[in-house]
Amino acid sequence: MSTSPSPVPASGPAPAGLLDRTFGHPRGLLGRLGGLVMAHGNAQTEHRVAALAKIEPDESVLVVGPGPGVGLDDVAKLARRAVGVDPSPGMLALCHQRCGDRAELHQGTAADTGEPDGSLDVALSVNNVQLWPDRAAGFAELYRVLRPGGRLLISAHEKWLPVSRHVLAREAESAGFTDLQTWTWEPPGFTALAAQLRAVKPAR
Repeated sequence: MSTSPSPVPASGPAPAGLLDRTFGHPRGLLGRLGGLVMAHGNAQTEHRVAALAKIEPDESVLVVGPGPGVGLDDVAKLARRAVGVDPSPGMLALCHQRCGDRAELHQGTAADTGEPDGSLDVALSVNNVQLWPDRAAGFAELYRVLRPGGRLLISAHEKWLPVSRHVLAREAESAGFTDLQTWTWEPPGFTALAAQLRAVKPAR
């Protein structure tokens, strides 16, 4: 379902405590547990989002918050260049174990990817947007690093989103994205409904 333009409120504070140590900035025993949970629980959604992106062999693709690297591994098998940015050294280590040298890995966030302007064809994020401390900055950064015509796909557990998926789409629209679509999807064998968003950076 497409959304229409609307002003967007400021995003809320970053998650803290157990959630942050397990999934936001995974570290220690909780971080390792979080990695196992993400690898198992997110796998179907990671595969779906990579397929929805329709990645071409000559494209460069960014995965924001790849966690243990299940979706990044899919991307690395399809794209010319696969890049994963995550704030957690532990998660980047798991990505390296899974993807080897087929993916570039950097410590970073949605708001600070370290990528040049217009250098990417696709940006993907699965179950990570709810952890962004500043969604407006995240969407602005992803808009910056995508080339004109570049594609953005985001998926997150709907019940964990701090705003509705329609507000999320309006936030992306406020950053400059167009052709917005949002819908829900129920992963096979998993009860948490996924809210999904697709958007495009306008071609010049």
